[in-house]
Amino acid sequence: MRQIVLDTETTGLATSQGHRVIELGCVELVNRRITGNNYHTFLNPDRDIDEGAERVHGISRADLETAPRFAEIVDELLAFIRGAELVIHNAEFDVGFLEYELKLMKHDQPKVTHHSTVLDTLAVARKLHPGQRNSLDALCKRY
Repeated sequence: MRQIVLDTETTGLATSQGHRVIELGCVELVNRRITGNNYHTFLNPDRDIDEGAERVHGISRADLETAPRFAEIVDELLAFIRGAELVIHNAEFDVGFLEYELKLMKHDQPKVTHHSTVLDTLAVARKLHPGQRNSLDALCKRY
């Protein structure tokens, strides 16, 4: 079984406000073992980064001036995730941003599920621990 643990960083919290992906990180697992095959890139969002977002991830617009744009890396990214199960904490957020980027560039397959399946670890944690905090920090402390 091939899985890709995926995370993004963004310019803010809402695609409805035009926020964009600025960093993508992927770690490949095969049979739940890290393979050493990873995908990582920073992205130039062509817009400012909200102060609150920058405080969280520490990435400034100046850091991204020479980074590629999403359209420049999309084929490489989709080839990396193709056919894998994506393991994402709060998948709705990350998948929403990836699909927004695909939509902006008018990609012919703008749904992440056209390329991969998705496992949301936040949804799993909520089922296992109803009514409890299930952030990544909380889960690290719990386990």
